[in-house]
Amino acid sequence: MRAVIQRVSEASVTIDGIIKSKIGNGLLVLLGIEAADNEEDISWLSQKICNMRLFDDADGVMNLSAIDVGGELMLVSQFTLHASTKKGNRPSYIAAARPEIAIPLYEKMIAKLQTDLGKTIATGTFGADMKIALINNGPVTIIIDTKNKS
Repeated sequence: MRAVIQRVSEASVTIDGIIKSKIGNGLLVLLGIEAADNEEDISWLSQKICNMRLFDDADGVMNLSAIDVGGELMLVSQFTLHASTKKGNRPSYIAAARPEIAIPLYEKMIAKLQTDLGKTIATGTFGADMKIALINNGPVTIIIDTKNKS
């Protein structure tokens, strides 16, 4: 799994001109899923996302997690995170999991994040043409790949 995590003041997902979900202070997570991903990847990544210290403490130092600040979380599926750009100018998405594999893993990731965060999270709609609006706070953007845990 590959995730782009952005600390946001606010974020929203719009589908067909209708806002599907929105959050305030928290994290927007774009998630790419590979066929080789499994429950271990879900568990490890969810813990990282919920406990990563990306929010400022009283001294202005990033020492607090989304859990610590009561932050919200939005998860959006994004197969293009697994684009291969090695050859030519048209990216290949062969590494991204097919929907029959990715959708169940995406749904398990939603459930795991909700358990670890202790609250309902906002989501996009898998496979939909989504418009994502956000105000990146910082900016703070972190990229994590479960295949590169070192």
